Amino acid sequence: MEVVKEEGDPGVWEGYVDWRRRPAVRGRHGGMRAAGFVLGVEVLENLAFLANASNLVMFLRKYMQFSPTKSANHVTNFMGTAFLLALLGGFLSDAFFTTYYVFLFSSLLEFLGLVILTVEAKAATAASAAVVFVGLYLVAVGVGGIKGSLPAHGAEQLEEGTAEGRKGRSSFFNYFVFSLSCGALVAVTLVVWMEDNLGWEWGFGISTIAILVSIPLFLAGSCFYRNKIPAAAPLTTILKVLVAAPLNGRRRNKTASNAVASMTRSPSTTTPKPTKEPTHTTPPPTQTLKFLNKAIQTPPFHPSLSCTTQQLEDVKIVLKLLPIFACTIILNSCLAQLSTFSVEQASTMNTKIGSIKLPPASLPIFPVLFIILLAPLYNHLIIPFARTLTRTESGITHLQRIGVGLLLSIVAMAIAALIEVKRKAIADAHPAAHPLPITFLWIGFQYLFLGSADLFTLAGLLEFFFTEAPSTMRSLATALSWASLAVGYYLSSVIVSLVNHVTAKSSHSPWLSGQDINHYDLHKFYWLMCALSALNFLHFLFWAIKYKYRSTLASK
Repeated sequence: MEVVKEEGDPGVWEGYVDWRRRPAVRGRHGGMRAAGFVLGVEVLENLAFLANASNLVMFLRKYMQFSPTKSANHVTNFMGTAFLLALLGGFLSDAFFTTYYVFLFSSLLEFLGLVILTVEAKAATAASAAVVFVGLYLVAVGVGGIKGSLPAHGAEQLEEGTAEGRKGRSSFFNYFVFSLSCGALVAVTLVVWMEDNLGWEWGFGISTIAILVSIPLFLAGSCFYRNKIPAAAPLTTILKVLVAAPLNGRRRNKTASNAVASMTRSPSTTTPKPTKEPTHTTPPPTQTLKFLNKAIQTPPFHPSLSCTTQQLEDVKIVLKLLPIFACTIILNSCLAQLSTFSVEQASTMNTKIGSIKLPPASLPIFPVLFIILLAPLYNHLIIPFARTLTRTESGITHLQRIGVGLLLSIVAMAIAALIEVKRKAIADAHPAAHPLPITFLWIGFQYLFLGSADLFTLAGLLEFFFTEAPSTMRSLATALSWASLAVGYYLSSVIVSLVNHVTAKSSHSPWLSGQDINHYDLHKFYWLMCALSALNFLHFLFWAIKYKYRSTLASK
């Protein structure tokens, strides 16, 4: 069914339709009411995802009989794939379908994968690994589609043309991370406990119910949503500009050389006829990344490579986002340690709080609780105070927020190194003790600081990419936040392998190898991550200082 366009109607949201593909109406579609459904759905979606991801390594070891190393690699691959596929979800939302339909299709895929895992969990063995991995990667594809569409769908409900709308959008991203943490709280406490004590079929079953309930909850908001009409495929536009620029440049050079040769062979004495100067209504391209300006040269190298000035400028905007994206990867490599080495550290320590014994996989409760407490405080106290202090609309800019997160990651890794020194000293003094006479609450400090870093950085990244990206590429750009997590997980595995390879040659004893974690030099690895985080922060400062916000450019 074709979209009925009503150009110039002040009561219609231009470029948006409702779920029936009719023009979206102001006052009826969009707003915080519509975004509220998205926040509720995110609680259930993240509960379903993290309930399994946080404890998956134990399922693969105990039930699938994989080795610890193989189990850890499978978890890293699963998490990395799920987050990386957010780019696919964002691409499909921008190019072919709306975020509305991408979410619905992706949630059905995740539901199907969880049904397979629930059925197989009770009798899972190494022989049924193929079926289990089919279910697992159906979940990964579904999660990727949801992560690539849901945040952008919620943000699109809020108008960017007014100060009130922009403030509402900033609040939405704060509460999106809050909702994500609420789902995580249930996942790492109740569901993990049920998996460890009642069986994994209970954990997968609760996740299945959660994602199933999220679908009608999302559909309940259908009459309030405004859905952005998909434009041209963003990747096609990016590739066309990147290919056209060098090819047009070669054509221009060849044409100039031929002209010089022709003039040398047959000089002309006739005076050329004066030509009328064409009138250009399109503004000239900006001088940033000026080597790309050849993409709009006419005639193009090939008709299919013809580019508009708008397409050129959109690609420039996306390319200027990439250095900021790259600067968050090291932080996510640090976060990856929370699901690997930090859990192993906690497993050697006393995990009792009073008479209650908590599983090590529940350690993420510390950053989750802190984010749940901090997010409303940040939104209702810190940001209003910053707005008053700076007399600006945002109070704290997106890049400042990301920078605070990166700074906190340096502190977190330094604290992690110091606590590991303390833990290992106790392990050396009590070699036969299990658990060690030290509470696992010490590990909570590194979780606390890394969780705070995640709050500042993730919410800042989501809003930064959505706000700064061209309107035709917002879902894809927002998905870069999740892609950073994926690359961080993969990079963490590479760093661990490199560290072991280099230290084995230099000291004949790899830092991260031994009979158990008490024989590791984990504190040295944490100091290395602290140093890498510090260098990464300086790298971020270089790009953040150079970056010019689109609103600033527009005002000049």
